[in-house]
Amino acid sequence: MSEKRSGRSVDSSSRGNGKQNRRPNPGKPGGSRDAGGSRTSGEASRSQRPKTSPRALAVKVLSAVEQDGAYSNLELNRRLKEAELSPADAGLATELVYGTIARLNTLDYFLERFVAKGMAKLQPWVRSLLRISVYQMLYLDRIPEHAVVSEAVNLAKKLGHQGISGMVNGVLRNMIRNRDELRIPNDLPAAERIALEHSHPLWMVKRWIGQYGEETAEAICKANNEPPAVSVRVNTTMTTREKLMHEMESTGAVVEPSRLSPDGILVRSGGNMALTSWYRDGLFSVQDESSMLVAEAVAPEEGQTVLDCCAAPGGKTAHMAEKMQDRGRIIANDVHAHKRQLIMDQADRLGLSCIDAVTGDALDLDERYPHASFDRILLDAPCSGLGVIRRKPDVKWTKSPEDIEDISGLQRELLDRVAPLLKPGGVLVYSTCTIEPAENELMVADFLKRHPEYQAVDSAWTGTEMEKWNPVNGGVQILPQYAHSDGFFIARLTRAADE
Repeated sequence: MSEKRSGRSVDSSSRGNGKQNRRPNPGKPGGSRDAGGSRTSGEASRSQRPKTSPRALAVKVLSAVEQDGAYSNLELNRRLKEAELSPADAGLATELVYGTIARLNTLDYFLERFVAKGMAKLQPWVRSLLRISVYQMLYLDRIPEHAVVSEAVNLAKKLGHQGISGMVNGVLRNMIRNRDELRIPNDLPAAERIALEHSHPLWMVKRWIGQYGEETAEAICKANNEPPAVSVRVNTTMTTREKLMHEMESTGAVVEPSRLSPDGILVRSGGNMALTSWYRDGLFSVQDESSMLVAEAVAPEEGQTVLDCCAAPGGKTAHMAEKMQDRGRIIANDVHAHKRQLIMDQADRLGLSCIDAVTGDALDLDERYPHASFDRILLDAPCSGLGVIRRKPDVKWTKSPEDIEDISGLQRELLDRVAPLLKPGGVLVYSTCTIEPAENELMVADFLKRHPEYQAVDSAWTGTEMEKWNPVNGGVQILPQYAHSDGFFIARLTRAADE
């Protein structure tokens, strides 16, 4: 098998970048030792609970995802909080859940050869147990195969009965004996080979080959299976990047400046950033580098009035407020009332007062605000999310071509509704976290045809790292392999000043 690694870094903060439905940070185990080494109440209470193994937890999460349609991030987060595993065990459980989902069709491709009655006839928890076991054998170097089998058999006995444990034992030992057969055939058609080798749906691979060519499509799929980088955005109203990096390095963290964003820091080692005092004190936000580029494109100035159409949970909103040095006004809109609080919580933590969070359908914004009333507009549109697969591997298996068509219609309508709200001479930024041309450059081209008062800012990326990525129609398509960041599309459009 290709792409084998010795276990991905499982800082929980690496699994989300602040956008709606991104993976939240798994909870940190409670309890610690005080200065005298005595056990705290959190640790004492844990000792009284039945111990949950990381593998058992992973099986339960994966079974809930398959059986009940649960969201893997929410289900994992809930169970981690309940189990209060050690950091190492929580990391293993996280790796098993996301890694197994990421490699799902490849795991099943191999398992089908060794499960006599077929995977479909097994109980969901048995399928999940076999999948996490084969995932460990094929993709994690640090866990001996005999330990994988032993743990799986013991767990099968605990969750099922002797017959199931015997079957699990037989399947896994047979796979180990026939390890040379666990290979993807070289003579498969390109799309099928890529789909199996890099674990993506066949329809998706074929689509990307048609759009980007075989080599780029394979690079996209390969990048989607790499662990996401941990990056943070400095709150420049409170500190500087250089000062914060110095503080982080003084504690032993390994950090480096982002090449994409002047406000970004890459954290190569340093633990869960969302659990640090710097985060609590508002000195930074956890955000992907690509996502940081959106506020850079909006480039709001002090004293301006800005509209963020689909704002929750407020990461990009806050970044714009920081760019304005908290001087001006940002109306941050979201359709869900409970997410308004997420935006305000973000603003409060960062010490930002210029953000006014409101609730409402973005399709009604043109009825709620006067035309030509905003200096800047950000439409970070709902999208298929195919640019954030490395953070949300579920997306691969839950999306369909029809979903892309449906969301494209909504994006088109949203653009039409918010376009009149921009002042002549103002800037409208359209962004998505997908790599689908129909949602991105083709959407912008269509918008420009229907709105002659708008024009693309083709020079928006001149002199930046993104210039080499062939900007078109005022937009740049960031693919996940370009900078080890999320796949994103960002277009900068201006409204003619002489209407």
